[in-house]
Amino acid sequence: MALDIKELSSNKSFGGYQKVFSHESALTKCEMKFAVYLPPKAVDSSPCPVIYWLSGLTCNELNFIQKAGAQKIASELGVIIVCPDTSPRGCNIPGEDDGWDFGSGAGFYVDATEELWKNNYQMFSYVTAELPEVIKKNFPTNGKQSIMGHSMGGHGALICALRTPGFYSSVSAFAPICAPTECPWGLKAFNGYLGPDKTKWDEYDACKLVAKYSGPPLGIYVSQGESDQFLKDGQLQPEKLVDACTKACVPIILNRDQGYDHSYFYIASFVDDHIKHHAKFLKE
Repeated sequence: MALDIKELSSNKSFGGYQKVFSHESALTKCEMKFAVYLPPKAVDSSPCPVIYWLSGLTCNELNFIQKAGAQKIASELGVIIVCPDTSPRGCNIPGEDDGWDFGSGAGFYVDATEELWKNNYQMFSYVTAELPEVIKKNFPTNGKQSIMGHSMGGHGALICALRTPGFYSSVSAFAPICAPTECPWGLKAFNGYLGPDKTKWDEYDACKLVAKYSGPPLGIYVSQGESDQFLKDGQLQPEKLVDACTKACVPIILNRDQGYDHSYFYIASFVDDHIKHHAKFLKE
């Protein structure tokens, strides 16, 4: 596994540094980019916990660092924030750039099994295995990590935490796709990446995974804007996640925020609350 990285940009922010890197991924077989915010503690080489952020459809490694405004609270709490890209890029797969909700920018954080996609689209393993090793080698981490995300990335954060019990201390999501096996975005992605065998789909559906979760306690924290058009369109379905967690006795906090939509204006309004939530678990 190649662990070497190349720095693409660096900007001082709240006493720390917001940086962007690239590396050659053994799993996706292409160059992957990721952003890292290093708080002052990390700049001084003191080990810090890591929070991974997974972005949504059409996004890349830059959206969160440019729009969420999380650097200030990350600096104060001494947490590293890592933001990977949302899919492999430039793999020359037929159709990879044809749509906004499948292919480039829309990896759905699954390990593809279909012939066209399986050689590159291994985003679940990239996020949960390869990237953490890259971060561990190159930055002062203390071995504790949490994960959060938005929309498709909220789905990604939930499945990463539920499928790797004990690896993450906590998980949170803004407007996550909670039941991808039952919504248009998920049906398109899972058919394309995983094929017709729906038993494979269940391994990437948070509601299905909660039902059989048997790991250590996991702090699930979800925020959903009530004026989110995708909520109204049936793409997100947070009530199904709450029902699944209730039946499985898995604690969950769901915030329903009046007037907020699906945009980064919503994320920027409450990102401090999410990072503070994770910080509690990362200090235990």
